[in-house]
Amino acid sequence: METEQDRIVERLESATALLEKTLTWLEERQGTLTGEVERISATVEQSRREMELAEKLAETERELAEIKAGAAQGVLSPLRRTLPATTSEMLAKHGINEGPVDVRTLDAALSGLSLEQRIAVKTQLLRAGAIA
Repeated sequence: METEQDRIVERLESATALLEKTLTWLEERQGTLTGEVERISATVEQSRREMELAEKLAETERELAEIKAGAAQGVLSPLRRTLPATTSEMLAKHGINEGPVDVRTLDAALSGLSLEQRIAVKTQLLRAGAIA
């Protein structure tokens, strides 16, 4: 009987060892599978973020193109393109019309003004783009 019991105990120990080995393998496999799913979901989230950024970039490029087109047409100009009425009247008295102004003619027209007034008039003309 003891030999039969010994064989049964050996078989049970062998089966227990196999079950422990199988359990360890299953736990490792489950950890690997979970990691794969996490990597896949992270890739999907990254792709969505890349798409969002690509859309924002395209929108920004469109807006920039519109701004450049508007600036080329003179619609969006950061500089003032008109002269104050008093400056225009004073220049008109000396025969200087709107548009590009000859510097010598301008200096002759401004000779009766003080230095500060000449600087102010020339600054206004620079802002208006009448002189370079």
